Amino acid sequence: MANYENIKNCLDKSGEVMIRLDNNESIELHKHNVTFDDNSKEIIIDAGTETYWIGAEKVSYYWIHKEGFSKE
Repeated sequence: MANYENIKNCLDKSGEVMIRLDNNESIELHKHNVTFDDNSKEIIIDAGTETYWIGAEKVSYYWIHKEGFSKE
């Protein structure tokens, strides 16, 4: 399981981070539309028409997305 604080810091540094959830779904996080709830340890994604709350315990791992590289 990925660490909440590490994901938060990585996104702050790089501007975008890929996460893989425990159900094998991949989501790309962007600094401009993601917030973090330090009390509940949830990652909140504002996707325009929908908002997603993801518990940090559901994140299996994360990585920085590189051009031309896919982690499928």
